[in-house]
Amino acid sequence: MASTTTGLPPTPASPPQTSRAPRRSRKGTPYPGWFYLPAAVVYLSIFIVPTIVSFYFSLTRWNFSSSEFIGLENFFQFFREPALVKGFTNTIIYAVVTSGLKVVLGMGLGVLLASQITGRAYLRSVVFFPVLVSTVGVGITFTALMNPSRGLINQVLELVGIAGPGWLTDPQLALLSVALVDVWKGVGLATVIYIAGIVSIPPEYTEAAAVDGASPWQQFRSITLPLSWPATSTVVTLSLIGGLRSFDLIWAMTRGGPGFTSDVIASVIYKQYQAGFYGLSTAGNVLLFIVVTAIVIPLTRWLAKKEVAM
Repeated sequence: MASTTTGLPPTPASPPQTSRAPRRSRKGTPYPGWFYLPAAVVYLSIFIVPTIVSFYFSLTRWNFSSSEFIGLENFFQFFREPALVKGFTNTIIYAVVTSGLKVVLGMGLGVLLASQITGRAYLRSVVFFPVLVSTVGVGITFTALMNPSRGLINQVLELVGIAGPGWLTDPQLALLSVALVDVWKGVGLATVIYIAGIVSIPPEYTEAAAVDGASPWQQFRSITLPLSWPATSTVVTLSLIGGLRSFDLIWAMTRGGPGFTSDVIASVIYKQYQAGFYGLSTAGNVLLFIVVTAIVIPLTRWLAKKEVAM
């Protein structure tokens, strides 16, 4: 059979494809490590070095001109302080009350403000506004509002026939009163965290539950509550750390009074520093660091194990 020719010049054979030279492995290059250097210097200079120095000075009797190594004597003396046990108890109560209320109120407000309600953008701003206000300013303002005789809160209660208590002068109410103010100031941040957690839940879950006839409460209990657990974990951790380290609001409102009834660990430490016992106050700071670490790290790991994958 005759072959037909098209008259076109033969197509040159394409050159063989040569594989590109492999990129140089980044392992062993100095550049990634050098990028960490500025952050590492800052972290070492403002956290690691002061922490190590604090541990050393907690073992000394020091002032601004000299120091004397005395071992664990500062710690023994700190535990002999009569206000320490009260300060530890108050710190735990304060941290549990504030973190618990922030979780409950933050969850409730988060569910409300994540729904399709009128004016939710404005309400979110209102709820978050106290977070932006100075803590000392909040303390001074509520000290005036909670004044037993001239405070606005008790004056309003008198209008409805209720005798207002001494919010900051009653030993049984002072610490809880400050805790409520702390919740008022910090619940906005908890609400924002919960809103972010709730809106990240795929809407298909709630739609499928609604089709199956689940009530709003059942949807909240079976879908919203477990799937927003990362937000709960974050709020609990941040609130608990803040409660254990709380000082500024308590000092602005009660200065640990009346007596030592609203003292927390941080205020006890500050009073020791004011009295000139610098080594003793440094030992108290080390103890506070150990307490916060011993509570928060196991709690964080336990909370992480409870998270539900979406």
